[in-house]
Amino acid sequence: MNAVPQSRAPSFDPRRIHDVPDDLLAAIDYCYEQGWTDGLPVIPPVVERVEATLAFEGRPPEAVIATHPATGLQLTVHAAAVNAVMAGCLPEYFPVLVAAFEAMDKPEFNFHGSTASTGGSAPLLIVSGPVTDDIGMNADVNLFGPGNRANATIGRATRLILRNVFQMIPGISDKSTQGNPGKYSFCVAERSRGNPWPLLCEAQDYPPGVSSVTVFAAGGFCNVENHGGNTPEQVLGSIADAMANYGCITLGQSVVILAPEHMQIIANAGWSREKTQEFLFASAKRSVEGMKSVGKFRDREYDRQHAAPAHASLEAGFMHRGLSPSDILITMGGGDAGGHSCFIPSWSRARGSLMQHKPIGVCIDCD
Repeated sequence: MNAVPQSRAPSFDPRRIHDVPDDLLAAIDYCYEQGWTDGLPVIPPVVERVEATLAFEGRPPEAVIATHPATGLQLTVHAAAVNAVMAGCLPEYFPVLVAAFEAMDKPEFNFHGSTASTGGSAPLLIVSGPVTDDIGMNADVNLFGPGNRANATIGRATRLILRNVFQMIPGISDKSTQGNPGKYSFCVAERSRGNPWPLLCEAQDYPPGVSSVTVFAAGGFCNVENHGGNTPEQVLGSIADAMANYGCITLGQSVVILAPEHMQIIANAGWSREKTQEFLFASAKRSVEGMKSVGKFRDREYDRQHAAPAHASLEAGFMHRGLSPSDILITMGGGDAGGHSCFIPSWSRARGSLMQHKPIGVCIDCD
């Protein structure tokens, strides 16, 4: 069995192909011995499968997708394909993974800080548009749970690349205090079926038919249960309360995934995404006195939030989550039944990382 190694070099140099016993379990053990895993078994990256994956990317194998700003380590198309195979990705998933790292390569994402910090963030990938159906992603029941190959393996490939290519090794360069289950895999599809709002790829102004992936340096997942609310104010009030809990209220951005049951209440009242963002931003707040009582008030953060031109929804004497309503990404996902939406906070106390997005499989405004 010829397994392709982890390396910064991109080509299939015969000197760099590992000859391992023609035995699957032995090959899996070999990958463990090389330190190529996330703790779970990986698929040995045989040459044929890597070549099939590379066929879904138009650039040469040596093309650089992303560069670590602190170490200079580079992710090539070839290295990304190797890790995609090891994660269990089918070849047709590869354009999503490539676009995700192109988005993370933007300086505003703060690639190094968000992956090395004690905060323990995980890159959350939200895939939007027709590609989600094309490759069979799950946007429905058990959205964040197990069972879908595309969701699970694209997210896992993201982690393997961070570990194997960028050397974000727990306890060495990854200093996360407690970690985050999303560090194994954190990838979902936006639900289009029954979604009353423009999809994210449409709101991001990509041409019709173009899919996108949004990347977000995400903290821990917070389920927001509300089976009794029957107005937008009631449903969103419970979400705003989660967003403003003392444990995670910061100037950072937010992701809110509305359950279809909650979305129906909001849409039936005629609320748009923008009105919903406005309500959440105005409602997700804590008093300055309350922030002081738990030791989390910082003058400079309050001044930054309330400095001119401050948003009209800001209330004097209160800290709101984020700087403006546009800091809250909202969409729909999950199964039809159940009043369970979720809030996911950003990494860092302030504005350490800003979410980014890229089109999938197409070149728009390329250099």
